[in-house]
Amino acid sequence: MRILGISGSLRSGSLNTRLLRYAAEQAPPGVEITVWDGLRAIPPYDQDQDGELAPEPVTRLRDAIAQADGLLIATPEYNASIPGALKNAIDWASRPRAETPLQGKPAAVIGATTGSFGAVWAQAELRKVLSTTGARVVDLDLPVAKGEAAFDERGALRDEGLRARLREILAGLTAGIARTRELAVR
Repeated sequence: MRILGISGSLRSGSLNTRLLRYAAEQAPPGVEITVWDGLRAIPPYDQDQDGELAPEPVTRLRDAIAQADGLLIATPEYNASIPGALKNAIDWASRPRAETPLQGKPAAVIGATTGSFGAVWAQAELRKVLSTTGARVVDLDLPVAKGEAAFDERGALRDEGLRARLREILAGLTAGIARTRELAVR
């Protein structure tokens, strides 16, 4: 199984990118999580440039989503919501509606933040947005609060409860992928 990991943070020291890398290390056997790093290159959504005129970074994003069996998106929380760059990328990927690679795609959302709430609101918003695009979203979150202290020196989550929740989310995502494959065979 191939899972595309997308970090909603552009920051070089991103806690969410660190969280995705840790998730990739914890992936169940037979599951590969690849962290996509093209968010910075995605231009603001412009319907005049959509379709055959879509910019190359957008085409690469859509192709990466289409080739993945599922998505794992890690989002920070900006002003109680999703970062603009991440929302913009999802807007591009969701268009045109009839051809979106997000349609029926199993997805899960996790998040880390420097604050006390662990990006809970952003995760809820992102699950709503992804569901609206047609993705099949795992209805679980992973609130990693006070992110600087949440990881050890190797990049692993310190808290066993968070590690267990991440395993639960990965299991839910892989089960969703298996169901999608099963439905495709029928």
